[in-house]
Amino acid sequence: MRRTKLVCTIGPASIERIDGLVDAGMDVARINFSHGTPDSHAVAVERVRETSRASGRTVAVLVDLPGPKIRLGDLDGGEVELVAGDPFDLHPEEWPHGGRGGAHVSRALGDELGPGDRILLADGAAELQVTSTDAVVHAEVTRGGTIRSHAGVSVPAARLRGPSLTDHDRREAPRAVTLGTDLMAQSFVRRAADVLELRALLGPDGPPIVAKIETRPAVDDFDAICEVADAVMIARGDLGVELPYEEVPILQKQLVRRALDRSIPTIVATQMLESMTTSPRPTRAEASDVANAIFDGADAIMLSGETAIGAHPVLAAEAAVRIARLCESRGEAFLPGGAAARGGSDAGALAYAAAAIATTGRDVSAIACYTRSGQTARTIAAHRPRVPILAFSPDHGVVRRLAIVHGVEPRLCVPPPDSGARLGLMAWLLAEDATLPAGSAVVLVASTATPGTGPNLLELHRIPEASGDAAAPQPAR
Repeated sequence: MRRTKLVCTIGPASIERIDGLVDAGMDVARINFSHGTPDSHAVAVERVRETSRASGRTVAVLVDLPGPKIRLGDLDGGEVELVAGDPFDLHPEEWPHGGRGGAHVSRALGDELGPGDRILLADGAAELQVTSTDAVVHAEVTRGGTIRSHAGVSVPAARLRGPSLTDHDRREAPRAVTLGTDLMAQSFVRRAADVLELRALLGPDGPPIVAKIETRPAVDDFDAICEVADAVMIARGDLGVELPYEEVPILQKQLVRRALDRSIPTIVATQMLESMTTSPRPTRAEASDVANAIFDGADAIMLSGETAIGAHPVLAAEAAVRIARLCESRGEAFLPGGAAARGGSDAGALAYAAAAIATTGRDVSAIACYTRSGQTARTIAAHRPRVPILAFSPDHGVVRRLAIVHGVEPRLCVPPPDSGARLGLMAWLLAEDATLPAGSAVVLVASTATPGTGPNLLELHRIPEASGDAAAPQPAR
C-alpha cells in the first residue's frame, strides 16, 4: 500500500479524465474556486463522486477558497513572454489589451505598494520591481518568463490590508458545503484567528479546514494555527514571495515536522512536477523534490497546473505515485520517525502503543481502528507505523476525510449494536479481507468510552488460517 496520499487539481485538462486520475492513484480531488464557474464546480464534484463509486476507491473532494488572491486579467493570446528590463504596469481598471507592457489586476494596489517592492507573477515565473505608483502600479521586469491569463500576482503579505476571509469567500464557503465538499482549504491564512473565523462561518458540523501556509505571518503563528486547523498545506509558491527562495526547503522540513508532532496532516504543494505541464516526463530535480517531501514526512503531495491545465494530467499523477512507492519501499531508511511522544492523553498513549506493536511485531500486517470522527486514525498515523491503518467508520464523511491522512485506508462499515461490539465487528471484517495474510496479526484499537474521549481498548487479533468465522480477539501481551 502506498502511504503518501496524492491530491490532484481538477481543471479543463482533467475534467474528462477523472477516471484516469483515480486509476493512477488520486486520493483527493482539489476543486480550485479561483477558477471555473459554479456549474463547472458542481460537474467536477459529481464526476469525482461517480468515479469513486464505480472504482470502489475512496476519493475525497477538497474545495480551495480563493482568499485575497490577486490575479492578472486576460492577456492577448492567453499568454505572454516578459523580458527583463521592460516596463510592466498593473492596472486596477479593466485593461483590454493585456500583454508585454501590462495587464489588468484584480485588486487596486497603488496605495499598498511602493518603489522597490517585489512582485512575483505565476508563482515566480516572472518577477517585477515597483518603480512608482499612482492609481496604476508601474514596475519593471527584473526576471523574465512566461505568464498566462489570470496568473497569480504575489506581493508581501505585510503590505496588504483587509481580512484573510474575503466577502467572496463568505459567499463561496456555503456553496462548497452545499456541494458536499469533504475538506475546505483556506487561502492566505495569517493567524489562528483567521481559521476560527472560517470555522464560525461553517458551523460545528462544517468540513475540516486545511490552513494554507503561504505568508510570513502564518509561519510566525504556525503552532497556534495547528491548534485550530484540521490540516495544513505548505503552499511554496506564494511562500517564496515572503521569504528568500533558498529558505523555503528548510522551512518545509521544519513545518512538516512541527505539524507531525501535533498529529496535524500536511500537504506539500506547488510546482511539484511543473515541467509535466508540457512534458510527458518529470525532471530529475522534480523527482527529487517529490521524494524530499515524502522523506520530510508529508501526508500528501499536491499537483496543481500539472493536472488542471497540463498536457499530461494522468502521466503526472502516475509519476507522483511511482516516486512515492519507490521512496516508501526502497527508501525506508530515510523516512522520518513518528510524532514526538506527548504526555497527558491516554488516547495518545494507546495510539503510540499500537504503532509500537506494529513496528516491533514481525508478523503484524495492519492496524485496525474503529473511529467516529477520524481522530483515532489521525493520531495513530502521526506515529508513522510501517503497516496500513485500516480505519473503519459508519460515517461516509469521516471515511472520505481520512483519504488525506498518511497510511490510512478508510473503510465504510455498518455501525455495531453497541460500543462493546466494535472489536468483534472489526475482527469479522478483517477475516473477510483477502489482502491480509492468513495467520498474521492485526492490532485492534477501539473505544467503549464516552464519545470524544478517544480509544481505550487495544487487542492483538490473528487472521484465521482458513475462511470462516473470525476468531475471538486475543488480548495483547
